[in-house]
Amino acid sequence: LVIAKNMMAAPDFRNGRYLTCATIFRGKVSMKEVEDQMRNIQTKSSSYFVEWIPNNVQTALCSIPPKGLKMSATFIGNSTSIQEMFKRIGDQFTVMFRRKAFLHWYSGEGMDEMEFKS
Repeated sequence: LVIAKNMMAAPDFRNGRYLTCATIFRGKVSMKEVEDQMRNIQTKSSSYFVEWIPNNVQTALCSIPPKGLKMSATFIGNSTSIQEMFKRIGDQFTVMFRRKAFLHWYSGEGMDEMEFKS
């Protein structure tokens, strides 16, 4: 369910904590099994979830599977580990901005260099 190649952004989730998350299951699976597994994940991985947001895991079940599959699952998580990715992008921007790389494209469109510093 949580594989890096299937993510839009792939930060290291071991360095952060989940504020909230949602899972959507599609196909023939019982709601009891889904809830038991999600409770099991929350118990085993309690250090990855914040304790100050109650009921921060949501599950949904649709009994109709996607076309061509027997079952599928989607995980949507709001994790604090995204901050390291933003820091890395910010550091890369700073390096490029110091070299004034690509700045001419923006100044040619009327932007001033000071607009990047705020």
